[in-house]
Amino acid sequence: AGVRAVLQLRHAEDDLPLDADKFFLPSLLEAEPERAVLHRNRAACYLKLLPHSSAAIEADGRDVKALFRRSQALQKLGRLDQAVSDLQRCVSLEPKNKAFQEALRALGSSMHEKMKTMSCTDSKVEQMFQILLDPQEKDVDKKQKAAQNLIVLAREEAGAEKIFQSDGVRLLTQLLDTAKADLMLAALRTLVGLCSGHRSRSMAILTELGSSRLSAVLGVEHEQVSLAACNLLHVMFDSLKEGMQKDFRGKEDAVVLDSSKEQKVLIKDLLELLSLEGASAHGRDNALNLLIKVVPRKSPKDINNSMSLWVIDQGLKKILEVGSTVCGAPGSLPVTENSRMSASVLLSKLYDDLKCDAERENFHHLCEDYVRSWFEGQELAGKLRAIQTVSCLLQGPSEAGNRVLELEGIMDSILSLCASVHEAHQLVAVEALIHAADKAKRASFITANGVSLLKEIYKHSERDSIRIRALVGLCKLGSAGGTDFSMKQFAEGSTMKLAKQCRKWLCNETIDAGTRRWAVEGLAYLTFDADVKEEFVEDKAAMQAMFQLTKSEDRSVLYAVASTLVNCTNSYDHEEPDPQMLELAKYAKQHIPEQHPKVRGHGWWLVSGAVGTHSPTGKCCCPVCRVFLALVAEAEDRGSVVAQGGGKALIPLSLEGTEVGQTKAAQALAKITITSNPEMAFPGERIYEVVRPLVSLLHLQRSGLENFEGLMALTNLAGISERLRQKILKERAVPMIEGYMFEEHELIRLAATECMCNMAMSKEVRASRPGACSPSAPHCTVSPRLACRCRSCSWTRAATA
Repeated sequence: AGVRAVLQLRHAEDDLPLDADKFFLPSLLEAEPERAVLHRNRAACYLKLLPHSSAAIEADGRDVKALFRRSQALQKLGRLDQAVSDLQRCVSLEPKNKAFQEALRALGSSMHEKMKTMSCTDSKVEQMFQILLDPQEKDVDKKQKAAQNLIVLAREEAGAEKIFQSDGVRLLTQLLDTAKADLMLAALRTLVGLCSGHRSRSMAILTELGSSRLSAVLGVEHEQVSLAACNLLHVMFDSLKEGMQKDFRGKEDAVVLDSSKEQKVLIKDLLELLSLEGASAHGRDNALNLLIKVVPRKSPKDINNSMSLWVIDQGLKKILEVGSTVCGAPGSLPVTENSRMSASVLLSKLYDDLKCDAERENFHHLCEDYVRSWFEGQELAGKLRAIQTVSCLLQGPSEAGNRVLELEGIMDSILSLCASVHEAHQLVAVEALIHAADKAKRASFITANGVSLLKEIYKHSERDSIRIRALVGLCKLGSAGGTDFSMKQFAEGSTMKLAKQCRKWLCNETIDAGTRRWAVEGLAYLTFDADVKEEFVEDKAAMQAMFQLTKSEDRSVLYAVASTLVNCTNSYDHEEPDPQMLELAKYAKQHIPEQHPKVRGHGWWLVSGAVGTHSPTGKCCCPVCRVFLALVAEAEDRGSVVAQGGGKALIPLSLEGTEVGQTKAAQALAKITITSNPEMAFPGERIYEVVRPLVSLLHLQRSGLENFEGLMALTNLAGISERLRQKILKERAVPMIEGYMFEEHELIRLAATECMCNMAMSKEVRASRPGACSPSAPHCTVSPRLACRCRSCSWTRAATA
């Protein structure tokens, strides 16, 4: 007792370390036999001060009292796992000791409660934010792990709701304010999880953050942060517009009124960002892409286009500010290689969304007023901006561009600037001249007035960037007749010379990718000529150079490459004219288009490997689908297409993009499935992804050939496994197959019957047929491939015949 009192008093008054008693009890500690007893008593003295009794256990490992007291100390320190280990050792030494058993049971219960608390969502959220917002935390890996956990937690509805209710929006705002890229990315990606499909939560987050702050984050220099902010805004728009109409209706916790006002505020800030000088080039591109996605109507059937009209009134001039930017000019906005093209696409989308002539006339007036404001009363810099605006409009809403091109002085300025000594001025003027030659009406005017000028620029200019653009202008003018062999603009052999020069520039790797892109543009026009395409497909170096160019950052080259491939494979739509109409046209002395005598059929060369390695998007999908369909037209070529990745590339193309492109890709998949082993052409789980595109070929609006090939492909799939038959059944293809069994066309009827025979191997298909008889019935005639042929079955009359 005296020793205990002295030790506690000294520790309390002098704040000595836990082992300070050795300075006061040297004689007692020196005695080895009593060493374990003294350490054990010392542990009891310091029990309330959370001491360790490890020294006593080291001296005697079977001392249960030392183990028990150390477990109590560890328990108060919060180290429950070590306390449990000591108690388990005590129980093993004295199994009948009820005190040890009760302590172990109580500690196990406490440990379970603590683990439950630690594993709950609230605790996880608090821990993640504590790690991310702690300025003293220097462990980068720990912070990255915490950020990733927070993002994953927000993707689940329960986790997202917990973060939202735990004042998570305010904490995420603090992460955004740190101006650190990794923390900002974590905050933005977490906010995406909170806003996805939840309208009321999106509204609350938008109110808390403010649209101006989100727009500011969109315009930062860091490209990944800007892209993450763009994704967040896109999710917000989707939630505000369609959150109540989707399958999230039962998850809403509050009634939200009309959100059109908030959407307009967001769009207004995006429009302001376009003309903001401090915004980054990537942020400006992301804002344009976001406006393209959220402003125009998704379907022409929608009646309301008020958002497009509002954007035209409020922000058309701001969009034209980006489209009229001249790179390198003083005071110009920072833009990327894709900025002006994105502006053209947005203008085209807005123009297509207009419903009447009055709305289109207002669009024309706004464009003309903007061009006049730069052209009239301005110096050379203003005229360059006006001409650049014309180029932007010609690449987008071409009708508006042609209207502006007809303004007084515009064409004269373009022709005069083509002869300028400054490279930047020539670039702007020549590009405007090239885009003006896209339409046949304008091409005829330039053929009479600008061909000689383009030839002079091409021959005498010392800059390759100028010469190649002039060459593209000549290529466009030379192919103004399209596939009509009788409509030749230049002398015989001129187009071949132009194509040869284009291929030469295309293969010259010393020229930058932005300049070589124009060579592909020229080939996209010249390959209408059969002689040109024959030489081009035999030039393997030029083809490889073209495919290599698609990997550059400038994505505008993709459409030129796709158009060139369409021309080379003759995969554009071509309808045979009615013979009677031809005779009538000859009698009326009307022009009749003539086909080139060297035009070959589809699929006469293979480039599927090069095409399959890229993922086309947007307007490039449809031309690429046409190319694939041409490549698989011949059965002997399909194996090469599959071997080079064509089957893998066709599946996403058949599910996304335009309706025409999806149909072409689905038909190409059907051709592959008919003649190839589906399990080898589409290995693994990919074979189940082919079912939906093939079923889409059975719709009534498809052609008879597409119906037939879809049925034949589904026949092969249905004969492979029960799982594939179940997949076809879930896609609701059986009623359509049954309907084609009574089609008038014999081949379609036979294909549908054979497909149903394979589908009938499934018990669910047999059971789902109305009036189907049991195969064991005496009046049924059953074959191994056909489940039932009795007259009472509604789907077997064609098979019986």
